[in-house]
Amino acid sequence: MPGQGIHPADFTLGPIDGTGRRVSAFPIWLPRRPPRLWLHVLLFALTLLTTTAVGAGLAYNFHHNLPAFGGEDLFVIGEIVAHPSRLLDGLPFSLVLMAILLAHEMGHYLACLYYRVDASLPYFIPAPTLIGTLGAFIRIRSPIYTRRALFDIGIAGPLAGFALVLPAFAIGLAWSKVIPGIAERGELVFGVPAIEALLRALIFPGVPAEDVYLHPVARAAWVGVLATALNLLPIGQLDGGHILYSVAGRYHRLLSRLFVLALIPMGLLYSNSWLLWALILFFLGLRHPSIYDPNPLSRRRRRLAVLALVIFLLSFSVSPVRLADGL
Repeated sequence: MPGQGIHPADFTLGPIDGTGRRVSAFPIWLPRRPPRLWLHVLLFALTLLTTTAVGAGLAYNFHHNLPAFGGEDLFVIGEIVAHPSRLLDGLPFSLVLMAILLAHEMGHYLACLYYRVDASLPYFIPAPTLIGTLGAFIRIRSPIYTRRALFDIGIAGPLAGFALVLPAFAIGLAWSKVIPGIAERGELVFGVPAIEALLRALIFPGVPAEDVYLHPVARAAWVGVLATALNLLPIGQLDGGHILYSVAGRYHRLLSRLFVLALIPMGLLYSNSWLLWALILFFLGLRHPSIYDPNPLSRRRRRLAVLALVIFLLSFSVSPVRLADGL
């Protein structure tokens, strides 16, 4: 195919048995696709622009004690259009959010490089959403042959992203302020994951969550926490699904379906968004490529799996976002 090359050193050996010897070796010729750097840079720049625009609105509302998302949004947009220099106020939000997303995807990408798995550089997705983006992703274009590689590639992203989320949330909360009832005044009410509650107890002891107005940096970290929780759902081909497959093997399919079913009552009781996620994951995310590797994970990786579970529990919220009227 034009624009692709084959490197003769690109081959994959068979799995390692319990004695440390190779069971078999079979050459796998992987295409070396030259990265379209211009596309990655363009998407990154556009996403930086859209998230900065959102951040400018958040910064304006924060400095004027207005709800983060409320009926004044059109007025705020008009202010930013009239004074374009105010876009710079959105950089703290956008740079922190972009750094968290980039760290997550580069964690996956570097793990793929280590295991010689063909993967793309991160693609960022600019979009007119509440946060200015639909996130980022990498494309994995070649098979993964061992549990160890699958586990390491799957867990590298959440660990790298959370390593930035934690200090960003702490710093952002330190810059936040107390305004009684501010969290309930806007059109949207945001959930409080355990990590936010723990940090808030240290920085604002005794202050209820609804009275803390999150600084835009803390808001970006909150988005990073939500992204971490969603990625660590133990379902299908999500990061959590990769970890589950590496640990549970043949039970992955059954467990994935049970976890999807568990999203339905959560959607009925807490947030309708879980119903949408259950629908998407049921039709698009349950299948997982088979890996024929009988070797179990090492004890160290099993401990990392427990750490991933702890991060998931710290990041998860049963009602991430809801309308102020309770719907």
